[in-house]
Amino acid sequence: MDSIVVTGGGELRGEIPIAGAKNACLTLMPATLLSEEPLTLTNAPRLSDIKTMTELLASLGAEATSMQDGQVLAMSSHDINNHVADYDIVRKMRASNLVLGPMLARLGHAVVSLPGGCAIGARPMDLHIFGLEKLGAEIELKDGYLHAKAPRGLKGTEIELAFASVGATENILMAATLAKGTTIIRNAAREPEIVDLADCLRKMGAQIDGDGTTEIVIQGVDRLHGATHPVVTDRIELGTYMLAPAIAGGEVECLGGRIDLVKSFVEKLDAAGIQVEETARGLKVTRKNGRVSAVDVTTEPFPGFPTDLQAQMMAMLCTAEGTSVLHETIFENRFMHAPELTRMGANIEVHGGTATVHGVKKLKGAPVMATDLRASVSLILAGMAAEGETVVSRVYHLDRGYEKVVRKLSSIGAKIERIKE
Repeated sequence: MDSIVVTGGGELRGEIPIAGAKNACLTLMPATLLSEEPLTLTNAPRLSDIKTMTELLASLGAEATSMQDGQVLAMSSHDINNHVADYDIVRKMRASNLVLGPMLARLGHAVVSLPGGCAIGARPMDLHIFGLEKLGAEIELKDGYLHAKAPRGLKGTEIELAFASVGATENILMAATLAKGTTIIRNAAREPEIVDLADCLRKMGAQIDGDGTTEIVIQGVDRLHGATHPVVTDRIELGTYMLAPAIAGGEVECLGGRIDLVKSFVEKLDAAGIQVEETARGLKVTRKNGRVSAVDVTTEPFPGFPTDLQAQMMAMLCTAEGTSVLHETIFENRFMHAPELTRMGANIEVHGGTATVHGVKKLKGAPVMATDLRASVSLILAGMAAEGETVVSRVYHLDRGYEKVVRKLSSIGAKIERIKE
C-alpha cells in the first residue's frame, strides 16, 4: 500500500484551489435516477468515491461519463434495467445508500445492500427506513439487503426525524419529490450539501421550500426533467487546507472558500489566534506570531463545528498553548487518530467521547497509520509541523476525499511526497 512521507519545518505560502464537495456530489449523483432526462454536474471532485458511485449507477443501468479531466459528470438514467444495488459495490462507500429513495420513488421498488465506509461508528439506516415507510414504502431486511417497494406509490406526509441525519434527510427529500401530495420533513438536517441538493432538484422541476432550515416542505410532482448544476465548494477540504498554515505557519489563500460554509470553524480559529480574511477569490488564512491558543471544541450538526474537521483541529491543538477539550457528539469511534498523534509526541487523553489535549511545544516525526479519511489528513497536517520525517501509511483512505493532496500541499511549500509500494 502507498504511504505519504512528510518532512516538517518551514512556513507555507501560496494559494490552493478548493474542489467541489465530495459529500454534495455523492448526493447529487443519485438524483439522476429520478428522471429519464440527462443530469450534468460541473465542479465535480476527482475522487475514488466518485468513481465508486459512477460504478454503482452504471450497475443499475444509468450512464455516467466523466469529462474535462473529471470535473464534469454527464449522467442519464433513461434506461434503468436493474433495481439491485449489490453489496460488492455498496460496501465500499456509505453514500451508496442514497440510491434507495430515488429508485423507490421512480421505479416503485429497490433492493439495496446495507452500506459500508469508514469505521467511525455504526451510522445506522433506521432513520432512512423510518422516513421512507412514512411515505408509504414497505421495507424488509433480508440477508443484509433492504428490500423496498411502494405498491401504491409514495404519498406525502409529515416526518419528524429523531436526529437531524444528513443522509436520511437527503434520501427522504429525493423520494418526496415524486410522491403524491405534500411532504414536510421536521428536524431536517441543515447542511450546505442539502441546500445544494435542493437547488439541483428545483432545477429539475421539484417544488421544495425551507432547505437550510429545520423544516423542509416538498410538493410532489409527476416527473422531473434534466438539468445542469455546479457542485458546491467542499467545506471540509476548505477547512482542512485552512488549517495547514495554522499548524505549520505562513499565509495561504483558499480559492473558492466562503465564510458561510465554515462559520463555526472560523470562530474557533479566531479564538486560537488564527487570522481569516475574506478576499475577492476566497479566504486568506494567516498564522499570527507565536503558538496558537488552546480552544474547546464540540462537534455538532451544521451550523455547528463539523465532525469531519475534528481530527484536523486536534492536530493543530496538539501544539497549542494550554489544554483543549474536544467533545465528539456525532460518531462514537472518531478519536482513532489520537494514538497516532501520541506517537508523534502529542499529549492526549481520551475518555469515551471526550479527548483532552495538553499542548506541547513541538511534535516529532514518526511512522503512523491512517484509520479513516479525516484521520489520514490530520496526520499529514501534524507532520508538516513536526521535527523530522513522518511516514503515514494506509493512505488509500485519503483518495476517497481529497484530490491531488500531495500536489496541492507541495504548491504552497510543504515537503511531501507519495511513495508507491
